Amino acid sequence: MASPVDVTDATFSQFLQQHPNVVLDAWAPWCQPCKKLDPIMHDLAAEYGGQVAVAKINTEENPQTAQRYGIMGLPAVLVFKNGRRVDQVSGLHAKDAYKARFAKTLGL
Repeated sequence: MASPVDVTDATFSQFLQQHPNVVLDAWAPWCQPCKKLDPIMHDLAAEYGGQVAVAKINTEENPQTAQRYGIMGLPAVLVFKNGRRVDQVSGLHAKDAYKARFAKTLGL
């Protein structure tokens, strides 16, 4: 996938089942760091292509997913391998920091 896919509480579980490597960007419209993270996630989605599926979820409209994964601060980036969460990072970081984490947790 060349760009992030919007998911909801209702669609995220199915999205996880369809893709072996998933990165979830949890955000909210009022969150300024989330807005700065958005172009980074678009770049990463394009760079990883078919290796990693990047999803975005608006936590204001989809609180169940945020609650399920204990998201306390935004932005939050969750990494899943074969449906299981293998990493989670809160706050805004440099693109290279995300790439390093993905390499470590997803073996890319």
